[in-house]
Amino acid sequence: MTNEEAHRLAREKGVSRMLYAIVRGVLVPFMRVWFRLRVDGADHIPAQGAAIVAPNHKSFWDSFFIAAATKRHLRFMGKNELFEGPWGRLLVRLGAFPVRRGAADADALETAREILRQGGLLALFPEGTRVRDPELLGEPRRGAGRLALETRSPLVPAAITGTDRLFLGPVPKPKRVQLAFAPAIPPADLPATPEAAGELVEGRVWPEVEREFRGLRSRRGLIAAGVAALGLGAGVAYRRRRKR
Repeated sequence: MTNEEAHRLAREKGVSRMLYAIVRGVLVPFMRVWFRLRVDGADHIPAQGAAIVAPNHKSFWDSFFIAAATKRHLRFMGKNELFEGPWGRLLVRLGAFPVRRGAADADALETAREILRQGGLLALFPEGTRVRDPELLGEPRRGAGRLALETRSPLVPAAITGTDRLFLGPVPKPKRVQLAFAPAIPPADLPATPEAAGELVEGRVWPEVEREFRGLRSRRGLIAAGVAALGLGAGVAYRRRRKR
């Protein structure tokens, strides 16, 4: 389908409730078991009304894991090329819409605005692109703040880990994926200006993303240390039994 057709379908029809429910019913149990998906703070996502989830970005699959954390229909952007093939219509009906990378995309911004005007839940990645290093975050941009101010939508800071290098060829690795959401941040009475958008994202939202991200990374380190300690303890016990 063309870019114009994808945006029209996303704005006018959006998510197919039946298709979304079927795919979610199949994928979420798989994600929870295979990827040992852990979600903290999902109750910070507003139960209704326009809202923007603003997470860090590690993988194309980030949006799918975020969607698994809420029963609401999640809408998200995908690179334009994904919609040119046979799966384009399916992706739109599952909540996605196209965006041209490397330049301002007025069509994508207008679709995002329309979704929020309709009271939808939108995922926007402030970094703008994937940061593949599992231990680092990129620099946030103002786009999410601009949309929040224009539509008066709250922003929900979020962090995700474990989705980098998720596949070995076509086979998903049994990695642990973790998600954490911070309390929603309302746009308050800030004006819809670039400066205010920068203040909202850089001064309020991104520090929360960084804090949640550090928490997830430190938890992973504690788990690894605990597993190592268990292994060491088992080895010591085994050697003692051998000596006896």
